[in-house]
Amino acid sequence: MAHDKHTKTKVVAAGGEIRRNAIEVAHLEERWRVVGEGKPPSKRQRKYHYLDELVRLQFELIKLQEWVREQGLRVVVLFEGRDAAGKGGVIKRITESLNPRICRIVALGTPTERERGQWYFQRYVAELPARGEIVLFDRSWYNRAGVEHVMGFCTQAEYQEFLRTCPAFEEMLVRSGIKLIKYWFSVSDEVQERRFIERMQNPIKRWKLSKMDLESRERWVEYSKAKDRMLKHTDSKHAPWFIVDADDKKSARLNCMAHLLGQIPYEDLRPVDFELPPRQPDNGYKRPKKSGQNWVPRIYAAP
Repeated sequence: MAHDKHTKTKVVAAGGEIRRNAIEVAHLEERWRVVGEGKPPSKRQRKYHYLDELVRLQFELIKLQEWVREQGLRVVVLFEGRDAAGKGGVIKRITESLNPRICRIVALGTPTERERGQWYFQRYVAELPARGEIVLFDRSWYNRAGVEHVMGFCTQAEYQEFLRTCPAFEEMLVRSGIKLIKYWFSVSDEVQERRFIERMQNPIKRWKLSKMDLESRERWVEYSKAKDRMLKHTDSKHAPWFIVDADDKKSARLNCMAHLLGQIPYEDLRPVDFELPPRQPDNGYKRPKKSGQNWVPRIYAAP
């Protein structure tokens, strides 16, 4: 009975997460016809409706995307921070209303044997944007300053070399015309612990929790030292770090999106209206019978 009760709790937790996401998406769909000023407020808002603000910011991101495409800009946004800091949730809200051919996510896995023999920045350079593109790095070359250093996946010499050359690498990117924006998501010890427990209990989030995440809890202070040293060496005038208070997921999402919109001056490019052309006449063409095709079974009837 205890096992059944525990399983039921997990299912309810997962259902709640799915339901909240569905409600959010439904609300966004309802607001697509909203027109008017959508830019984020310039002053701090103590009273606001999260979904309404999310819709407004996503409308503005669409305008920003069109400006980047039209002007041929190259934009790189880095998302770094502790495990369970909410980076993925922010990236999801930024990209869900954008064109994946213009704005794409890069989340590289463990380097292969061949990649380990390359110049460290090489595999990241291959993912940089062309003209008219935005690339969001869900973790980036800063892996070397964090997990690789703390967990011993790189040598001390490689770590020191990264701290020395990273500012020069980023200056080179900026001088080439790339707009580089770097976010660090800061989360407290207590909030991270609560989110880890939620991931363990929620089947749809369980994949997010790895052995490496658990070890990061054991080395909290070491990661803190590594983060502080990283910021000291790589927070430069041409590529500054922006810290996001991520203890509250929803406000962190809105704050990051609003800040991102303020980093690239853009103009409101309204989509061109099209007229739907008439359908081509069939001129007597007879299509194959449906009975001769493999249709997916209609288990769920149309409403």
